[in-house]
Amino acid sequence: MEHALNKYFAHLGPIVKNLPHKPGVYQYFDEKNKIIYIGKAKNLKKRVSSYFSKINSISGKVQMLVRRISDIKYIVVETEQDALLLENNLIKKYQPHYNVALKDDKTFPWICIRNEPFPRIFPTRHVIRDGSTYFGPYANVRLMHTLLELSRQLYPLRNCSLSLTEKNINSQKFKVCLEYHIGNCKGPCESHQSADDYDKSIAAIKEIIKGNITMVAKQLRELMMSYAASQEFEKAHFVKEKLALLDKYQSKSTVVSPTINNVDVFSIISAGLHAYVNFMKVMNGAIIQVHTIEMIKKLDESPEELLSIAITEIRQRFESVSPEIIVPFAMDYEIPGLTFTIPKIGDKKKLLELSERNVKYYQLEREKQKELVDPEHKSRRILDTMMKDLRMTEPPVRIECFDNSNIQGDSPVAAMVCFINARPDKSEYRHFNIKTVEGPDDFASMEEVIFRRYKRLMDEEKPLPQLVIVDGGKGQLSAALNSLNALGLSGKMTVIGIAKKLEEIYYPKDSLPMYLDKKSETLKIIQQMRDEAHRFGITHHRRRREKATMSPQLVEIAGIGTTINQKLLWKFKSVKNIRMASLDELQAVIGKARARIVYDHFHTEKS
Repeated sequence: MEHALNKYFAHLGPIVKNLPHKPGVYQYFDEKNKIIYIGKAKNLKKRVSSYFSKINSISGKVQMLVRRISDIKYIVVETEQDALLLENNLIKKYQPHYNVALKDDKTFPWICIRNEPFPRIFPTRHVIRDGSTYFGPYANVRLMHTLLELSRQLYPLRNCSLSLTEKNINSQKFKVCLEYHIGNCKGPCESHQSADDYDKSIAAIKEIIKGNITMVAKQLRELMMSYAASQEFEKAHFVKEKLALLDKYQSKSTVVSPTINNVDVFSIISAGLHAYVNFMKVMNGAIIQVHTIEMIKKLDESPEELLSIAITEIRQRFESVSPEIIVPFAMDYEIPGLTFTIPKIGDKKKLLELSERNVKYYQLEREKQKELVDPEHKSRRILDTMMKDLRMTEPPVRIECFDNSNIQGDSPVAAMVCFINARPDKSEYRHFNIKTVEGPDDFASMEEVIFRRYKRLMDEEKPLPQLVIVDGGKGQLSAALNSLNALGLSGKMTVIGIAKKLEEIYYPKDSLPMYLDKKSETLKIIQQMRDEAHRFGITHHRRRREKATMSPQLVEIAGIGTTINQKLLWKFKSVKNIRMASLDELQAVIGKARARIVYDHFHTEKS
């Protein structure tokens, strides 16, 4: 740490040294005193120190952040949960350049229970902190309206804006309206409904909105039985109709398991510079809320870091207090009273898989939308991902990949395929016949082909590729570099080798290979190019071998092509034996018509 601080930020040394070993939030400022990054930490001293002590091993983007730090400030908190919440609030307030950006600009509606005598219930997109109770937000607006309609049918409430204070009601200022006469309101304005009875309805509606359908149904069932026992059958039938409404609503809900109650489910997909997080809320075995957000990465954040940010943001936004969260992998922080579950089997595992399917569909839909608006979006995204994964300084707009092909040293050839904007450009594919190498020497062949290819581009003053891939490990890569050095092109383009066995990526002067994620788009493009170069080279090699095996004496016969030529040579071994074969023997191999042509050709020559 001392070396890094002395070299870049000697003035930050005292700040870092005096940081406490406490949980908290740290803020990095640039020379203009603007916040450029906000982070949380279990241990402020260890976390902040790691940026400087490991500066040579961290990614290029993080190094860029560190070199811009001019000042550090921090806030100590009591718990990790406090740090998570504070970090989330500060990021939303200041929106620092290097923090993850949440792409979610929609204003979702809420259900508001107004803080007033005889509270009204209505949908709103504006949350006002006046003591009212809000539920939501609802990404599914239809679900919100279904809940409101169910509530109105079960418990008629007022929808007027009258100030129903006890004083106003007692002074008989109001008269019941049409809503009372058609049964949509019980008339609290004229004391036809007591405040206590109204509040019981509000409490039941809150439980329904929270998803506690079972509790409300139990209360209604007990009330129905009570009315029936006292022979108030009309009232009992009225409650029975309410129960039927509840059952109908519950049957439309996505029921996952009656044993799962009050659980949040999170899943994540991280692809390139973007990540997508899905949230599902489960109450009494039914999914009552689903929401997906998009995140834009800034500093190569891991899925664990991204998910922790998303969990904090979404639970705060939806005011979730579920004591259990189902996640796809272990989280690196603990919160008292909160349990993280990583299911392996059973209903919770099925819930997680459902969330993962939702986030996958969301990702595909977002990508389709972006491609419709911007057809080149996918290409740019892949190129940006490759630039980051392969530690390049510019996107690999043009990539060329080379592969040698020879079978037991016979007819050695090489092939080059070219991708432009992450797509094959077959007009730029090239074949090479090896001219200066005797026998099966892959290293020397690669050296020759690379030299010829880029010598020609230089002579013709054509642009060089940003990325060159050679099929093979250290040997082939070294051979390619020898030619580039001889041409004075060292450092002008990124050159890598890919070894087939473990899909290892080799860099010049790097003894250890790099392993890319097996699912990464970068590795898929490299594999596609390697396989395409191999196919293209094999095709050319096969043609050369076929041409080499064709007899000139057979080629000159009109109507006898490569396939017939090979059939005759494979059967009779030599032109002499073909000449001596009878017409019947020829017909058994190549049919009557072609046999007559061959037979007449040789017998005409004899005569």
